[in-house]
Amino acid sequence: MMARGEPQQARRLSAAAAAASRSPAASAAAAEVAEPAAAEPSTSYGAQQIQVLQGLEPVRKRPGMYIGSTGQRGLHHLVYEILDNSIDEVQAGFATEVYVELDLTTGWVTISDNGRGIPTDIHPATGKSALETVLTVLHAGGKFGGDSSGYAVSGGLHGVGVSVVNALSNNLEVTVWRGSKQFTQSFSRGVAQGPLLEAPAAPAAHGRQPRTGTQVRFIYDDTIFSKTATFDPDTIRSRLRELAFLNSRATIFFRVVDGKAGKASSSSSNGSSSSSGSGKAAAVGKAAAVGKAAAAAGGKTAAAAALAAEAAATLSPAAAEVAAEGWEVLHFAGGLAEYVRYLNRDKTPIHDPICFSKQVNGYTVEVALQWCSDAFSDTIIGFVNSIKTVDGGTHIDGAKAALTRTVNSMARKQKVIKEGEANLAGDYIREGLGAVVSVKVPNPEFEGQTKTRLGNPEVRKVVENAVGSEATEALEMDPATLNTILAKAMQAFKAAEAAKKARELVRRKSVLVKSTLPGKLADCASTSRDECEIFLVEGDSAGGSTKQARDRRYQAVLPLRGKILNVERQDDAKLYKSSEISNLIVGLGLGLKGEELGALRYGKVIILTDADVDGAHIRTLLLTFLFRYQRQLFEKGHVYVGVPPLYKLEVGRKAQYCYTEAELKAATAQLAPGSYHVQRFKGLGEMMPEQLWETTLNPATRTLRKLTIEDAAEASHMFALLMGDKVGPRRELIERHGSRLALEELDI
Repeated sequence: MMARGEPQQARRLSAAAAAASRSPAASAAAAEVAEPAAAEPSTSYGAQQIQVLQGLEPVRKRPGMYIGSTGQRGLHHLVYEILDNSIDEVQAGFATEVYVELDLTTGWVTISDNGRGIPTDIHPATGKSALETVLTVLHAGGKFGGDSSGYAVSGGLHGVGVSVVNALSNNLEVTVWRGSKQFTQSFSRGVAQGPLLEAPAAPAAHGRQPRTGTQVRFIYDDTIFSKTATFDPDTIRSRLRELAFLNSRATIFFRVVDGKAGKASSSSSNGSSSSSGSGKAAAVGKAAAVGKAAAAAGGKTAAAAALAAEAAATLSPAAAEVAAEGWEVLHFAGGLAEYVRYLNRDKTPIHDPICFSKQVNGYTVEVALQWCSDAFSDTIIGFVNSIKTVDGGTHIDGAKAALTRTVNSMARKQKVIKEGEANLAGDYIREGLGAVVSVKVPNPEFEGQTKTRLGNPEVRKVVENAVGSEATEALEMDPATLNTILAKAMQAFKAAEAAKKARELVRRKSVLVKSTLPGKLADCASTSRDECEIFLVEGDSAGGSTKQARDRRYQAVLPLRGKILNVERQDDAKLYKSSEISNLIVGLGLGLKGEELGALRYGKVIILTDADVDGAHIRTLLLTFLFRYQRQLFEKGHVYVGVPPLYKLEVGRKAQYCYTEAELKAATAQLAPGSYHVQRFKGLGEMMPEQLWETTLNPATRTLRKLTIEDAAEASHMFALLMGDKVGPRRELIERHGSRLALEELDI
């Protein structure tokens, strides 16, 4: 997860190009530029106007309904749909290995497993092979539950996953190994390109080509997806790592082919790194794979070494041999215990993970808990049948309720909470908690095909009872840990009380917003939140230029004095006492920390800083504050980064703005020396109001980067890594990625 910042190359788009080339998740400009005129409504409306979509036509007509979007997130969803089928085989006990290869040079994605293989015999209802049926018919699959289901629990429910991928792929090739035979069939945009072909299965080689199993190879349809949508290997790697943690008996292999250094490469942007073997002996390959699994866990050297030692004891020789061919090996025998350590890798744990697994009436509940002394918020991640529920659900609600009840009960027994005093709120008890809650549910009820929230009401009671009983037993057996957790919860309560008076200041100001807005805020005339946008700029100089350049009808400007408080290292009491932070809270209408965004005054919050080191630091400080104070701003798509130009290139009377060094070099490559003039914009205050409007503020010509969250846990880790008080992990990050920069590119 992951909040997305500015891409390496940012260029100004014209009104026409903005609509054609920006993805919905990457730019706000696309929504503001010229749109095609609405078609004239038909004067007649009869039976002939009722459309009946056949086969996979609904998927191609409305792909967002099935995969969420046609941007990068939807592209990744195609991978996850096929991947989840392989993981279902793992959960059913029929597969132990899953391979995922991402070829960035061609766009092909290949996913295979060593499970049972999709059935290939003729289906009685369709008259086609079962393989072709599940690939071409919506709501056809073996995961609907009941006696005729092929799985006791699974992530697939609707029978549309693989058929959706088929419909949205330019080409899809499926190979099944089953019964000592190999079956292959090809498809294009959901249509079979020939019959199912059968041949004797080739013998297994190096454990890579399974005698049984399924391989799906596809390339997405670029007429459906956004032109700027691309695969992000780090996002996919993060998902694979989660699945490896959740399914400790499985080994997941991942390879990225990018055409750069050799055939495959592995890298990570979350503070960890990976390396690939290249034709070494099996023993060396095993060591490389173990080191890679440890590095992927990131964080402290000691923790990585321990993880490597544990992985080394469980990695098979076949897996080590495959690692020597450039595959990244993800295998975590410790399961959720290792997962929660990974979540807390940038923090100081109070105790070893509390882990338990319990089966109740067909439901399986697996939980790992670990509190940390230097964390001031909780990180709780939920899974249902290995599907990540980013919006929570009844399993998360049950776990939270159980922890609140259990810790309060034990606090009263310990006389920490005296008779007559109110119970501690759940937020105080969960402060510093890292937790993973994984449940196996026979018939889960998700919200939509993207499965972001669990709705089964009975799961809450099952999880609540399991967590309550197991957590009580674990804490009673470890009184030292219990006392530390209680002390931390009471400290959180007292800190909240200390901040209460400062928060009341914000509350009082919010009552009369118009009369208490920050003095430097140049507000806009419109009162429509969706129409309004505010620019957060650094300093009075940039603020003055931006105020002159803006459209006063709907654009507001709030200049900030210097660098704001780093909230990653401060508690709430200091946060509310900061005048700049208080101005941001009142000016934007953020309300109190964690509250709903009902009072938000602007639809777009645009961070606009100088193109230098100080500007980047101020931008990061602002993002840290917004993420920690009101994460909903990112989740609901309100946060943007403005992209001002770096250079103005003048050739005669013509002027052109360049946004990167590469763009400037390309523009001057064919020009004779001395025939042009280049102006470097170090700060926004150096630009004339007309220039600032034309390049940065005008919705028709500007570029905005919309910041969203793919993975909240990874985003939280990155903020802690960059802005926390631990120097070691940040130094490792700089050393690891410093080689990518040339010395002349550094702004010192």
